[in-house]
Amino acid sequence: MNNSEVVKVFQDIADLLELRGENVFKIRAYQKAARAIEHYPRELEAMVEEGDNLRSIPGVGEAIAKKTTELITTGKLGYYESLKAEFPRGITNLLAIPGIGPNTANKLSSELGISSVDELERAINEGRVAKLFRLGEKTADNILHQIQALRRKDQRIPIGEALPIVEEILTTLRSIPGVRNLTPAGSLRRFRETVGDIDLMGTADNPKEVIDAFVALPLVRQVLAQGSTKASVIVSGGLQVDLRMVEHDSFGSLLQYSTGNKQHNISLTEKWHKQGTKLSEYGITVIATGKLEKFATEEEFYHRLGLQYIPPELREAQGEIEKAEQGAIPKLVELSDMKGDLHTHTEWSDGHDSIEELARAAQDMGYQYIAITEHSAGRGIAHGLDVDRLREQVAEIRALNERSAGIRVLTGIEVDIRADGRLDLPHEILSELDIVIAAVHSAMSQSEEKMTRRIITAIENPDVDVIAHPTCRLIGEREPVAIDLEAVFQVAAKYNKIMEISAMPDRLDLKDIHAFRAREWGVKLAIGTDAHSIAHLALMRFGVGVARRAWCEPQHILNTLPLEELLAVLDRNNH
Repeated sequence: MNNSEVVKVFQDIADLLELRGENVFKIRAYQKAARAIEHYPRELEAMVEEGDNLRSIPGVGEAIAKKTTELITTGKLGYYESLKAEFPRGITNLLAIPGIGPNTANKLSSELGISSVDELERAINEGRVAKLFRLGEKTADNILHQIQALRRKDQRIPIGEALPIVEEILTTLRSIPGVRNLTPAGSLRRFRETVGDIDLMGTADNPKEVIDAFVALPLVRQVLAQGSTKASVIVSGGLQVDLRMVEHDSFGSLLQYSTGNKQHNISLTEKWHKQGTKLSEYGITVIATGKLEKFATEEEFYHRLGLQYIPPELREAQGEIEKAEQGAIPKLVELSDMKGDLHTHTEWSDGHDSIEELARAAQDMGYQYIAITEHSAGRGIAHGLDVDRLREQVAEIRALNERSAGIRVLTGIEVDIRADGRLDLPHEILSELDIVIAAVHSAMSQSEEKMTRRIITAIENPDVDVIAHPTCRLIGEREPVAIDLEAVFQVAAKYNKIMEISAMPDRLDLKDIHAFRAREWGVKLAIGTDAHSIAHLALMRFGVGVARRAWCEPQHILNTLPLEELLAVLDRNNH
């Protein structure tokens, strides 16, 4: 069983225990373990095989560790199977649908014999669900809407595809007079690597005018619902976008509620309910008096709870609330902190622009430096550079630096790591460069043991500064290679080598949980766009988003350093 399968079992157990009416603390224990495992960077299977203590995972106690081991070693869990036997078949499928609680799921299953989402959708269309006691047409329609939304969310798209669509919408709507706030919420605002439906929030002097403009946008293909303050549409590409307008003084409450994530909000609600307050999308209600307090900004909302403001990227129920109580939320890295781009390609290999054109564009962005890192000759398909061509390029870069001021162009290479861990270019040329990035581009089906040894061999090579896109994944297209990142991070920390966060939206590699773990190991990170054109330089914000989700501060990111400090770090690696 892989981690996601274990997570699904524990989530199901929590749902079934709730259906049974079990102690809330027991339910929360399984929910907490599921969240911890979902965000854990190592595969549990490898931990069990190596005899590692699963209780080292935050949120996993002795009982759940034993159940996890049983799942990993046998593929089944006796406790889970006996718990499922107490309820109608397929009831966990129904509980996974938003809006369906234990009572409704039990009614649908026991009275209509429904055990799957498809069966439920068919029963709704046939009118059988609406006839159930106390359900009715409205509830049936709401459930149908949730099923359709769930299916769209199963077809999540990379944030790199969603964000430009959202920004096109926001640019148009923000031009309407009287619009004061307009921003995405949900997983897009938290900068998850993939998103389902898009939630937009805003305020305006004339909300209906904004709604009317929204549904009339050229990219809208279907209007699902429209009112005076909210609307839901399908845009080009099948993405659902919901827009909701509220009063100016309520915006902060709604934005906080709608940004999520769900468990972050639940944790806040449960914690402050004990203190006599009720949290909702409308604000904070003092239970004793019934008085509703509204908040125009999220900062005011969190301050009212006695909390430090929590950036959206951290709202994943991973200890951020406790940190905010202590005033220990770090100042996360921002796009404005970036001093340069350390991974770019030009027309010398498979890029589209000249070195000088790329350098001028980087200078216009306010960068102090840019590294030119073409592919090495092993990437024949990318017109990679051999020793002679690389020396020619180095000469051109040095000449450019001599005649130009305002930005330093660094000499570099993205050298292939061969299947045995050797590099595609010799020490004699690599030692002459400002920065050497090493990357895997072939033989990706190697075993975990071989791939891990391959990367570690490259890290141990004194010529290498950075390991690029370490897991080689392409989101939605290519699975990550099999690799023990814990072992890799340990060696990278030992040799003071740098791991890359690729800002290319279809890579985002290292991903957030892996970057988090690398940071914990004390490994320095670099954010590179892997730019193949001037336009790609703007992708830096995607890498910064990953770094923020990994709780990174500027000092954790190599290319937040000014030029002289950067060169000093690279020089310590013998360049």
